[in-house]
Amino acid sequence: QVQLVESGGGLVQAGGSLRLSCVVSGTFFERSDMSWYRQAPGKQRERVALITSAGTTTYADSVRGRFSISRANAQNTAFLQMNSLKPEDTGVYQCSLTFIGRTYWARGTQVTISS
Repeated sequence: QVQLVESGGGLVQAGGSLRLSCVVSGTFFERSDMSWYRQAPGKQRERVALITSAGTTTYADSVRGRFSISRANAQNTAFLQMNSLKPEDTGVYQCSLTFIGRTYWARGTQVTISS
């Protein structure tokens, strides 16, 4: 059974930082692509960052230069370092894992940025 468990969400002031973690069990983490998505109130879910099994990263324009996705294969963990946070970064953040065409989701963690 594949499980993804996030941690690290919370409330911070604008300009602050947060680091999200996503621990994976039950699958071949090192061979999987990992993504972070977010859903802001009243908006569609969007992917903010992706890291492939080879370590290639891509970012949404809205977060490029401020967010950084990484992975630690030995710990089956993906990270999202979020710096220079803005109120518009507020939302529910979910990590996802894609392996052989199947995608698995974490439950989501709330990130709230106060102005």
